[in-house]
Amino acid sequence: MNNQEVASQYEQFVLPTYVRSPLCLVKGKGSKVWDIEGHEYLDFFPGWAVSGLGHCHPAVINAIKNQARKILHIPNNYYGLRQLQLAEKIIERSFPGRVFFCNSGAEAMEAAIKFVRKFGSASGRYEMITMEGAFHGRTLAALAATGKYYKGFEPMPEGFKQVPFNNFEALKQAVGPKTIAIALELIQGEGGIQVAEIDYVRKIKALCEEKKLLLVFDEVQTGIGRTGKWFAYQHYGVEPDLMALAKSLGSGVPIGALVVNKRIKEEVLVPGTHASTYGGNPLVTAAGLAVFKAIEQGKLLRNAEEMGAYLKSKLTALKEKYSSIKEVRGIGLMLGMELDRPGAELVKQAREKGLLINCTQERVLRIMPAMIVTKRLIDKAVQILDQVFSEAVVG
Repeated sequence: MNNQEVASQYEQFVLPTYVRSPLCLVKGKGSKVWDIEGHEYLDFFPGWAVSGLGHCHPAVINAIKNQARKILHIPNNYYGLRQLQLAEKIIERSFPGRVFFCNSGAEAMEAAIKFVRKFGSASGRYEMITMEGAFHGRTLAALAATGKYYKGFEPMPEGFKQVPFNNFEALKQAVGPKTIAIALELIQGEGGIQVAEIDYVRKIKALCEEKKLLLVFDEVQTGIGRTGKWFAYQHYGVEPDLMALAKSLGSGVPIGALVVNKRIKEEVLVPGTHASTYGGNPLVTAAGLAVFKAIEQGKLLRNAEEMGAYLKSKLTALKEKYSSIKEVRGIGLMLGMELDRPGAELVKQAREKGLLINCTQERVLRIMPAMIVTKRLIDKAVQILDQVFSEAVVG
C-alpha cells in the first residue's frame, strides 16, 4: 500500500476525528521516521510531544519487552511493583506527595477536576478558574476547563471560568466565594507556546495561599524534561498542589498521572470516588521507569537545556533574516515561531522537504524535537526551514 491508499481506507473504516497529514508512518528511530513508501523524515514534533526520548528509545523498548514476558496487566485491587516504583520516582523528582495513574493527559486533568471538587464539597466551593488559550483535553470536563471546542456538546459541566493568560488582575477579580482552584499550563502548547511570566505565577501562588485555593499545574506537555528541568514549575520556584502528567512520561505508551502534594492532609480520592481500569499497569509503568532512567543516564536534562538554547539561537537568526517571523519564544525544547501569516503552507513545504513540525493557533510554528536531539540534526532542520522561508519570500 502507499500513503494515498491508506488514506482512502481510513475514510471507509476510521472516524474522521483528526485532520491528518497525508503520511502513513510505519517506522521510527531516534529523531527520524519513515513512511510506508520508504521516505525518511526528520521529526521535530515527535508524537505530538509524546516521544520525548525520540522514537523507539532502546531503554524503553527493552523495558517493554522484559515486562511483556512477565505480566501485562493486573487490576488495581492488587498491588503492582512497577506502579509503586514509578510513583516513587515521580515523587523523588518533583515534590513530596502521592500519585494516581491513568491513561492520558485528559484523564489526568479529569482526576484533578474531580479532586478539587471533592476537596471543596464540604465548603460548597466547586469553581475552577482556567486561562484563555489553554488546552486541557477533550473529555467533557476537560473541555469545559479549556473553554472552547465544545460546540455541539452542550450543555457543558458548569463551574469553570476563563481569564486572560498572564493577567493577574483579571484572575484576582474572577476569584469568588465558590472558587476552589486555579489551573494553568506554565507554557501553553496548543495556545501557541505562550510562556507564563515568573512574577505572574508567584502572585498566583500567593493568592491561592491567601484564599485557600488549590493550585493545579497542567504539565502534560511541559513535564518530564522537555524544558531542561524535570518539570516546568521548577523554573518558577513554585510548587503546585496538583500536577497533571502524561505524554513524555511513557515515551509512546498510554500513561497519565495526577500528582497530589503531601501538604494536602485530607484523604480526598478514596475507594469508590475515582478509578482507572488500565491506570498504572505493569507495562506502561515499566516504560515510565525506563524513561526516567534514560534521562538520568543520558544527562538529557542538560541536553534539553543546551540544545534548546542552540535551537532558539538558530531560530532567532531566521527571525533576523525573514520579516515574516514576528517572535521566537519558549523554554528548552518547547519552542514556537509566531508568524505574520498562516503557517499551514510552511508546514506542508517543510514536510515535502523532509521535516515534520506543527502549526497551532494558525500562525505559530511549534518546534519541539526530542531530548536526544543533536546540533547536527538541529542544523539540518534549520537549513530546511531556511529554504522554506526563502521560497515563501520568492513566491
